[in-house]
Amino acid sequence: MSLRPLPPAAAELLEAFGAPPRLGAHLRLVHDVAWRLTGWLAATYPDLRFDREAVLFGAATHDIGKVVHPRELSGPGSRHEPAGRRLLLAAGVAPELARFAGSHGSWDAPGVTLEDLLVSVADKVWKAKRVPDLEQLLVDRLVAVSGQEPWQVFLTLDDHLDALAAGADGRLAYQNGFPVAVG
Repeated sequence: MSLRPLPPAAAELLEAFGAPPRLGAHLRLVHDVAWRLTGWLAATYPDLRFDREAVLFGAATHDIGKVVHPRELSGPGSRHEPAGRRLLLAAGVAPELARFAGSHGSWDAPGVTLEDLLVSVADKVWKAKRVPDLEQLLVDRLVAVSGQEPWQVFLTLDDHLDALAAGADGRLAYQNGFPVAVG
């Protein structure tokens, strides 16, 4: 599988924290989907303003708290979210970038930015999980910028998310080929 490398700062953090190989694989997969999603958005909605580099860093580090809560690598849990934000802040990562570790699971909270939504969408669609309420929040933002009818934006976004989700089986197999434990 050909994946884009993580941003150097994110890769250095994973190494410094001793991240398990499966976590690194997962973050590369979500980062790759985020890269494709943000590139498509920039081309399709040229008036949409967002910080693509922040989204890519967020996608590359959103689950870094699983270093502290490794059981959440193969099971449910959200303790990694505040732990990841704290880890990133302690490592000197700017709060506006560290926030993604804490916000990717709470995309419906007040004050969520477009960048937060994009990290959350990438974190779902990489494995072909579609979340209508999350996607509707993104549709609403795109409607506001494009002036298009909501149904037009929905259909356009839905087609693109379907295309991104299409490779989920291969991505899941790739991720699961890496061990959960370090060493």
